[in-house]
Amino acid sequence: MIRKFKSSDMEPVLNIWLTASLKAHDFIAAEYWQSQVENMRTMYIPASEVYVYEHNDQVKGFYALYETMLAAIFVAPDAQGQGLGKALMAHAKAQRASLTLNVYQRNENSYRFYRSQGFQVTSESTDEHTGEAEWVMGYSK
Repeated sequence: MIRKFKSSDMEPVLNIWLTASLKAHDFIAAEYWQSQVENMRTMYIPASEVYVYEHNDQVKGFYALYETMLAAIFVAPDAQGQGLGKALMAHAKAQRASLTLNVYQRNENSYRFYRSQGFQVTSESTDEHTGEAEWVMGYSK
């Protein structure tokens, strides 16, 4: 079931974000991701429209929208490959007429996933925090 985020979801969401970020972005130092947990807790999650995927009373994934940006979409590593990401993406696409996102160019699995979900590369940028090259991708209905 996908539902709106509630405050009691914060710890599971942060845990999913950190463990999935470490797995997907092994080309960035783990210390960087660990240093961002409090920013996620106090700034990014509260500023966003967040939905969680819950199964058997456990949060297994989430996504965050900031205006028309898909700021985050993460599935717990032990639940990946089971269609949760596709379900979360379909739900996110139903919330907006168009979406944009940034993905690290070295994160090939996520890039392929976004392409399979109808996103196209619109430009290239560099993440100011990590110095990593990114693709800016967009989707429109």
